[in-house]
Amino acid sequence: MHNNSACSEEAQSSCAGCQQQTGNITTEETSLVPTTNETSSSSRSSDSNPYAGVNLSSSIKLQNSVPASIMENEELNRLIKETLPSNYNFEIHKTIHRIQQIKPKRVALQFPEGLLLFSCVISDIIERFCPETSTVIMGDVTYGACCIDDFTAQALGADFMVHYAHSCLVPVSECCIKNILYVFVDIQIDINYFVQSMINNFPKETKMAMVATIQFVSSLRTAKAELDQHFTTPVYIPQVRPLSPGEILGCTSPKELSKLHEIETLVYLGDGRFHLESVMIQNPELKFYKYDPYGKKLTEEQYDHTKLYSIRQNAIEKAKHAKKFGIILGTLGRQGSPKILQTIERILNERNIPYVTILLSEIFPSKLSLLHDVECWIQIACPRLSIDWGHFFDKPLLSPYEAQVALQAVEWKSIYPMDFYSLEGGEWSVKHYEKMSMRSNQSVASTTGSTGSNPNSNHKQLRERMKALNKK
Repeated sequence: MHNNSACSEEAQSSCAGCQQQTGNITTEETSLVPTTNETSSSSRSSDSNPYAGVNLSSSIKLQNSVPASIMENEELNRLIKETLPSNYNFEIHKTIHRIQQIKPKRVALQFPEGLLLFSCVISDIIERFCPETSTVIMGDVTYGACCIDDFTAQALGADFMVHYAHSCLVPVSECCIKNILYVFVDIQIDINYFVQSMINNFPKETKMAMVATIQFVSSLRTAKAELDQHFTTPVYIPQVRPLSPGEILGCTSPKELSKLHEIETLVYLGDGRFHLESVMIQNPELKFYKYDPYGKKLTEEQYDHTKLYSIRQNAIEKAKHAKKFGIILGTLGRQGSPKILQTIERILNERNIPYVTILLSEIFPSKLSLLHDVECWIQIACPRLSIDWGHFFDKPLLSPYEAQVALQAVEWKSIYPMDFYSLEGGEWSVKHYEKMSMRSNQSVASTTGSTGSNPNSNHKQLRERMKALNKK
């Protein structure tokens, strides 16, 4: 069950859960910039107002939910204005309001590395306006939404947690801390410039899809409304549930966009390539472009699918001859899935293949090389570790999908799946088991009139599994 009280106001507006209840890559960059007089005018206008055309809906929602005593607090607003970037929405007012309501003794703040530089400022502001509460900044690396570390937060004595810059991928009902606030950190961009760049560089007849990271999903929706007035075919914003419309992860993205929706071109709004590569891997027939909202640069992006298939199939073939396997359950936040671990163990046991299971927060070649007798590793953490870095390891490092192919539990797919958190993912995906559990609970409820299993069962199961592994 999704708890929408965990999501910030901006999160609830685009969170699908709330609505429902670099190793083998080649890049070709072609600069595509606005060239018309109209664009130049837009650019000049943006010089005086660099965030013109930005969606202010989150601010309006906050004003409707947070008391005026907080929203209009002069000292608070002055501190926010003086210490935090104006185009980053950290939802300080909302956070303070929630803390004042719940009155926790200790609040854990978890940031991705790119936002840690603002952590001390935010911590000071919270403690200034919530004097009964202390804060602790979690310094461990955070790669994505799967890395929410409620285990460590609880160990630090926190009874409230704020997770920044990612969507609520892990249901709060499965976390050991029940008061969790997700803040997307919506980043305001120059939407006018972005829209004009699309108009100037793509024909009106282009059948286009657009995706983004969670920080820019709000801007994506605003841009679509304007672009639909220009392009012959409305811009398509795909959704992979339980993600929000337009949101993609490095391991989860929409598939068959060309086949199902006749899409020819996909534009990614965001910086870097990690998230974009996910949708590139799963849609090899499309043309891809990236718009960097910081540098205001539109580039054409390419991916070497042939090399990807060659490297990964070679690793799978080597794994087929392995006499002993090692299984890594990732412990970085919520990366590791006990259900996937059980599936891999079951498959190995059925084939009488010996294996050892270890727990690791981060996976390095030097650490795995210490176990000399292991001939193949299966990592249940992030599938991109195998895709992007697997060829740097001495022994094959397989993702759950690749492991099931090597063990002949599933067949190799002509298009590499990027569905690790998709509700429609295969047996190698996290949400596959959540969906099965949900159906089982519904069946039990309809048969017995009960509400099904305890929502904390996954959490308890993981803790029990970790204790058992540590005793081995």
